Amino acid sequence: MPVTAAPLVLADEDRAALDAIARATSLPHRKVVQAKALLWAGEGVANEEIARRCGVDSDAVRRWRRRFAETGVAGVGAIAKGRGRKPRLPEGTVAAVVHDTLHTTPDDTSTHWTTRAMAKRFGIGKDAVAGIWRDHELQPWKVSTFKLSNDPRFEEKLVDVVGLYMDPPERAVVFSFDEKTQCQALDRTQPSLPIKRGRAGTMTHDYKRNGTTDLFAAMNIATGEVLYDTRKRHTAVDVLRFFKLIDLHVPKDLDVHVVLDNLSAHKAPEIKNWLADPKRARWHLHFTPTSSSWLNLIERWFRELTERRLRRGTFSSVAVLIEAIELWAEHWNDDPRPFVWHKTAEEIIEKVRRGRAALHQAKSATAH
Repeated sequence: MPVTAAPLVLADEDRAALDAIARATSLPHRKVVQAKALLWAGEGVANEEIARRCGVDSDAVRRWRRRFAETGVAGVGAIAKGRGRKPRLPEGTVAAVVHDTLHTTPDDTSTHWTTRAMAKRFGIGKDAVAGIWRDHELQPWKVSTFKLSNDPRFEEKLVDVVGLYMDPPERAVVFSFDEKTQCQALDRTQPSLPIKRGRAGTMTHDYKRNGTTDLFAAMNIATGEVLYDTRKRHTAVDVLRFFKLIDLHVPKDLDVHVVLDNLSAHKAPEIKNWLADPKRARWHLHFTPTSSSWLNLIERWFRELTERRLRRGTFSSVAVLIEAIELWAEHWNDDPRPFVWHKTAEEIIEKVRRGRAALHQAKSATAH
């Protein structure tokens, strides 16, 4: 019968951390096993019994206990230097794969590397390539879209808009406004199948177009509440009508600040004349830089609407589409959630400067 060892002394926070590791389903197996062993040791279970439960020898349990005494929870499951599986790739292979992923393209004129193409190039397995990419956070199969603004007043406008988000003026309501144009009433050619175990829900790849509508929306950045309207077009007359809707919903003793893009309808004579009236002295428009829709918070709300209601929806007519948009927006406003801006203007300007430098370098390399 095993001799009971002196219990391993565990602080409450160490015991809680080990318990979380022992219950984990996504951590490495060795880490989970060692956490369980240390918890048993804390209960006074003998090393030999712990070894039997873990399927190892008692010397391993003793090593785990010594390491825990030296390094604490951070050392649980750690592989000591010089131990573990030895690398099987020829020297220099990892660096070569990383270099070619970043600086070359396949000989067959493909735009980017696949694991199989790279594996064939170096005579290694595709899983080895996948591991190298994972270790170096490389994802050649992905591409993101971006465009740097060429607006000569970029920094001035950026500071203005971000300032509104992060330090809004007192006695004022700040809105983020835009139009989501050409919202399509799409109906599928066959009924969709519901989600079931082992199978995602389905929808046909083809569809029937039943018309479009333009959605106008303005989010109160303090509360997250959204004013909205749908129109057949988005001319200056339509924009003016929506501005009047905003004006109607803001108490007369508060100023109105509106963040918006540079659409010509937003600067049309009808808008300028309406704003020039002394009755609209409380109105202030703040234009985002060109090619900077990411700076307009209402775009984030449009994404929520698209992903959660429109993309998978089926609409037999424009009227049905409008009803769906309005109902979803009503539910949003029942429990609105504001989007909080975190990046300072200085951080964004620095990132844009790095982007411009990288773009200039890329252009120079292409030219040569």
